[in-house]
Amino acid sequence: MNYRILLLFFVLVSLDVYAYQAFRSWISPYKSSTRRLVTTLYWAITGLAYVLLALNAFKVTADWDKVTKTSINVFLFLSWLGKVPIALLLLGDDLRRGINWGINKVSPVTERDVSRSRFLSKAALVAGGVPVAVLSYGIVRNAYRYRRFAVDVPITGLPAGLDGLKIVQISDMHSGSWTQSEPLKEAVRMINAEIPDVVCFTGDLVNSEADEIVPFIDIFKEVKGKYGVYSVLGNHDYGTYHNWGVPKGSDEEKVIIEENMQRLYGYHADLGWDLLRDENRILDINGHKLGILGVENWGAAFRFPRKANLPKATTGVEDCDCKVLLSHDPTHWDAKIRPGYPDIDLTLSGHTHGFQFGVEIPGFRWSPAQYIYKHWAGLYREGEQYLYVNRGLGFLGYPGRVGILPEVTVLTLRSVG
Repeated sequence: MNYRILLLFFVLVSLDVYAYQAFRSWISPYKSSTRRLVTTLYWAITGLAYVLLALNAFKVTADWDKVTKTSINVFLFLSWLGKVPIALLLLGDDLRRGINWGINKVSPVTERDVSRSRFLSKAALVAGGVPVAVLSYGIVRNAYRYRRFAVDVPITGLPAGLDGLKIVQISDMHSGSWTQSEPLKEAVRMINAEIPDVVCFTGDLVNSEADEIVPFIDIFKEVKGKYGVYSVLGNHDYGTYHNWGVPKGSDEEKVIIEENMQRLYGYHADLGWDLLRDENRILDINGHKLGILGVENWGAAFRFPRKANLPKATTGVEDCDCKVLLSHDPTHWDAKIRPGYPDIDLTLSGHTHGFQFGVEIPGFRWSPAQYIYKHWAGLYREGEQYLYVNRGLGFLGYPGRVGILPEVTVLTLRSVG
């Protein structure tokens, strides 16, 4: 463990020293007072980052309020993130200079310039500043900037009585990451303004601890659906990623996790949400049967829980005119749902967050999520079955979004054929 700390310290110091070279080159033409000011500011901010990092490492900040801890983590993240491209550019330039120096030694007649250009130093500073500026904007402007996505889902053979049925989906609230309450009321207003027939929440109510949702229960219990609000669990809801302060995998930890789960089940009830744990509800709508099914988390990747019991969840819905399944992880669709349950018309998932980063413009979209998940955002179709992957209402890790905004989904069922 000590070696890891020493390695981290070495890497961070190297980044700081390298980045300073660009600042030093940039300010070199200015008068000495300006150079001293910039140098003092650079090392003062860098020193503050090390102090805060040490406070985190020694858990001094453990009992500090959430807003302060989040602000510290953001500051540390952005402090060194911006120095990475600076260091990479300068390292490349040092390699060039080293090669030129070697050539000059061998062939002094064709001596090459081995000095570092001021232009390159400026370019390095810009390269470091851009990601910091973009990610800072994503935190300040986009973390709670909810976007409405409306999609028609054409279902073959859907009875006329279910045509136009409106489902609002939200997902991945990660309430433990929220530091504000007022913007969340706007999300609830957006949901209720749709006058939805059904509201579905597809998992990850919390980051790990059930009590994270408590400050927001009064806000989200106002979410209303004509025929109810239904929810399922996500991989984070099981509390298995959290350090509970006892040996991992011990009986003591299992007891703590079970108590945490029982509280979480109770909070779903306090919200007025019908939590489906490998269960279903059959809704009678205009004389037709709509099956709302919900399963425990199931993920194709090894590190994610595989708890879903589809045979149990589908028992009794054979005569339903339309079946909608809530399953947190979209990899479940290709792996188990489509091959084994072709009568499930629409599956609703979340989980990916669209990586909270990407580009979405008409005719083009990109996110790092697409290199990991085949289905990462929006509506997908295979044969007569559909999957919708919600981009998430909250955030995890990085407390913001760039390009991939938090989502309230409006799905309208349409009859075809």
